[in-house]
Amino acid sequence: MPRSGPPGPPIARRRLLQVAGGAVLTATAGAGVWAWLSPDVTRPAPPAREQESAEEPDDQVFLHVIAHPDDGLFFMNPNLEQAIRSGARTVTVCLTGGESDGRNAPRGSARHGTVVPDRAAFARARVNGLLAAHARMATGDPGAVWDAEARSVLRGFQVEVQTLRAAPQHQLVFLELVEARAVYLPRAVSLRALWLGAAGTLPTLRPEGSPVQREFRYTRDQVTDTLAALLDWVRPTVVRTLDPNAVHSPKELPPAPDPRLAGLRYYDHQDHTASAHFTQAALARYWGRGRPAPAIVENYLGYEMGALPHDLDLPASRRKAGTLNVYGWADHRRCGDPAGCGDRKVGGSALNGGPRNWTRSTRLRAPGSNAWVRPARDGRLVAFAVLGGAAYCWAETAPGSGRFGAPERAGGEMLQGQLHAVRLPDGAFCLFASRTVLPGPDTDHCRELVTARQTATRRDGVPVFGEWESLGTPDPEPVRSLETGFPAAVAAPDGTLHVFARAWDGGIGHRSRPRGGVWTPWGRLEGPAGVGTLKASPQIVDGIDACVDDGGLLHVVAPSARTVQHWVSKEPGQVPRPGAATGLPEPAGPVSVVPLPGGLVRIAYRQAETARVLIAERQRAIGSWRVSAQCERAGGYGRVALAAAGSGDRMVLAARDDAGDVRVAMAQTAPKPWQRCRLAHSAAAGVAPDAAGRAVLVALGNDGRLYAARQHRAGQTAPFQGWRVQAAPPERSGGAPG
Repeated sequence: MPRSGPPGPPIARRRLLQVAGGAVLTATAGAGVWAWLSPDVTRPAPPAREQESAEEPDDQVFLHVIAHPDDGLFFMNPNLEQAIRSGARTVTVCLTGGESDGRNAPRGSARHGTVVPDRAAFARARVNGLLAAHARMATGDPGAVWDAEARSVLRGFQVEVQTLRAAPQHQLVFLELVEARAVYLPRAVSLRALWLGAAGTLPTLRPEGSPVQREFRYTRDQVTDTLAALLDWVRPTVVRTLDPNAVHSPKELPPAPDPRLAGLRYYDHQDHTASAHFTQAALARYWGRGRPAPAIVENYLGYEMGALPHDLDLPASRRKAGTLNVYGWADHRRCGDPAGCGDRKVGGSALNGGPRNWTRSTRLRAPGSNAWVRPARDGRLVAFAVLGGAAYCWAETAPGSGRFGAPERAGGEMLQGQLHAVRLPDGAFCLFASRTVLPGPDTDHCRELVTARQTATRRDGVPVFGEWESLGTPDPEPVRSLETGFPAAVAAPDGTLHVFARAWDGGIGHRSRPRGGVWTPWGRLEGPAGVGTLKASPQIVDGIDACVDDGGLLHVVAPSARTVQHWVSKEPGQVPRPGAATGLPEPAGPVSVVPLPGGLVRIAYRQAETARVLIAERQRAIGSWRVSAQCERAGGYGRVALAAAGSGDRMVLAARDDAGDVRVAMAQTAPKPWQRCRLAHSAAAGVAPDAAGRAVLVALGNDGRLYAARQHRAGQTAPFQGWRVQAAPPERSGGAPG
């Protein structure tokens, strides 16, 4: 086991929120102050060097579910490290032992052929590497001591639980299930076979030195029940898993030993996908029991990132690689365990991993929405989010107040990602989302797009929604439907609703409903020709957006593997068609679009490799695109929120930075310096103008609460006032993590 090291930082205690007045967000170009969040007022805060997170660590609880020991380090960082360093409780559950071929040496190396296979020892070496990497993230000392125990979370079964002595709020749990031992080859002994019913049970492989004294065999229900029991034990506010909806490869699977294992080949590891499916089933079981804490759920892309443009800047990638090199035993430290101190298959090559360089990216399956905060008919802002698989909404207490009331449930179940809200010409909202349908006796495993329309407004301004309606998907075949992208929707001036989503074949699916009419069948937008492809498979990467310009033309923008794609209708009311090639730089993620006066359309997105936020525009009279501005470097990844703010072509942008915090900037002909607020948050921030023309910034904190900040006054140079934290969902009020 790892040696004992110097004590780490003390466990974070609950801190009192500071309150009072003044601007809170400080331009990164100069020194300044920031302020704590408060429901009512704000106060000056410490200098930048003394900044602490705006959220309470005790109100955040993270549960990470991974398939193999290194998955969180490759695919969930930097978010994993940010959660650990916040002082919040963090629990990581690893489903398999990751025993592979039992040889602790890089594949293809001269050493690999000389190492005697020992799967139990290699599984322990990987555990030791993960303990060291997590200890480094939590305390700075990879040799910090862990306390191991065998714990029963499901009757008749035991799991290995490791608790970091210097920071006991940080734990690792190992189920020790046998891994597939192949990325995509059909295996009868695997998580995928267990999920599909091709295997009745899956055995464990006890790593050398495990406190668990024997091996077990799990049925499919027992794996799900174990994860549900862990959810009940941890009571997380944020659940992070791998990708349940991997994109298929054009290559075919070899013949399967069981017809239930036949199917498509995917860009991800079969264990990653199956682990995410089991987590979804466990969440459905957990939420179905009426438990508190309706958690935020985030799904992280796996191997697919190696075929997509890099979306992290070099400093973030180097930090990520440094942690992986500790896991890979590149420092040759001594841990006192003859099984080994890390995973030499990773070794010291984390940053230079060739074409499969997963350290250079972090991507969420749900790309986030640029339309989750919108003004209501009376001018109040309303924000929408998914918690516990259901939709919630927060409404401003009065137009322009900057204060939001308590969240109200708007229905739905097993919803994923962020909601997309559209306001119809009559003032009513229409919500769009994606949901998972889990397999059952009479139900296929699939995804579908869903929508709900506002039917009434309460006296306090909270919208009331009717039943959620299924829109199906562009590809009705269940397996293909699992690759359906997240919806972007708009309402034309005549009241026609249009919804767009990435389809299984890499194109854009489209469906519309005239005012007072019924939905048309799903169709495809034409082309465009010559789209850059992801190794000849998906043409469009998920992360689309849509808008209607002031002439009534519909615009759709989408990232591809080479550039930004654009569709525009030729006349108002027509289906968008491919526009001229944009010639814009390669995007590193989602693209957000906003219409401005005079037929001008602007987009914001991150450039590949640098993560720098670019602003590009298309003038209607010219019809060509150009990069009009770029923001100061701030790092980060994911969608850039973008909205018109006030008169003319004034805009407001918000984005995540390398520290996981929110950056906001006003822009007109050029963006102003970023203003930074320390708020760890889920998915994408949101921006919108309020009834007085002031820009408002909102974010869903990792505690499940809505945070909002607005400008002191309207204008491009006006600073933002202090954040205000809104109430938690009713189910969480008064509850505490177990």
